[in-house]
Amino acid sequence: MPEHIEGHMSTTGHDDTRLNGHGLTLAYDQRVISRDLGVSIPDSSFTVIVGPNACGKSTLLRALSRTLKPADGQVHLDGKAIDTYPAKEVARRLGLLPQSSVAPEGIGVADLISRGRYPHQGFLRQWSAEDEAVLADAMEATGVTDLADRSVDELSGGQRQRVWLAMVLAQQTPLLLLDEPTTYLDIAHQMDVLDLCADLHHNRGHTLVAVLHDLNHAARYATHLVVMKDGAIVAQGAPSEVVTAGLVEEVFGLPVRVVPDPETETPMIVPVDRRPQRA
Repeated sequence: MPEHIEGHMSTTGHDDTRLNGHGLTLAYDQRVISRDLGVSIPDSSFTVIVGPNACGKSTLLRALSRTLKPADGQVHLDGKAIDTYPAKEVARRLGLLPQSSVAPEGIGVADLISRGRYPHQGFLRQWSAEDEAVLADAMEATGVTDLADRSVDELSGGQRQRVWLAMVLAQQTPLLLLDEPTTYLDIAHQMDVLDLCADLHHNRGHTLVAVLHDLNHAARYATHLVVMKDGAIVAQGAPSEVVTAGLVEEVFGLPVRVVPDPETETPMIVPVDRRPQRA
């Protein structure tokens, strides 16, 4: 059953999953974005965080990835407070694709992807045949093998996003966190990236956590939704249970109908036509 709490109270996460947060207060400087958040990412799920602009989606993802330290509360990774791990150990357990990734000018595709192996390198362990095999596998999984010798600067937006995903995949982490991976892409490339994410989840066993703006994309691809409004989590659960006309209007202020997607049978949101009727 979905967890749904009215107002600005947040649902409480469970502590039996690999990644969860308890009592999180999240802030930038003195500006508080969220208070007392509780969230649990189901293992082996494709979890998508949705909500209106500036509701705290990316802020929550940054806290879960240890790129933002909570003002209060704690994020746990594999049963331990995430801030007790060395940075390289976190990077061996959790891969992050930030919202705006910028490649060094002139860098080649294979070179950029190889940087995903950094957490596995050390003074006594340099580049190896194992690293080469992981690099090849990451490129094959993301469909960029043919681009290996190209410059990242030459690529289309969709190709570039696949390369960034390959770099994160090369970290060999069970958890992948993606902040708005379809931003600035046209509809064809959005679907391409989301299909790739679904493949990484279904066929390669990764737990994915993504921030998405498009609620229909979220409902189609996610196995678990986290719905936010004004810095609070107002609902979480399976899309078939969470996505209702009432919830969408409560969170987005938009009257809609929710119907089965004719392709997937997942919930599909259709805005009510509010245009004046012609005489």
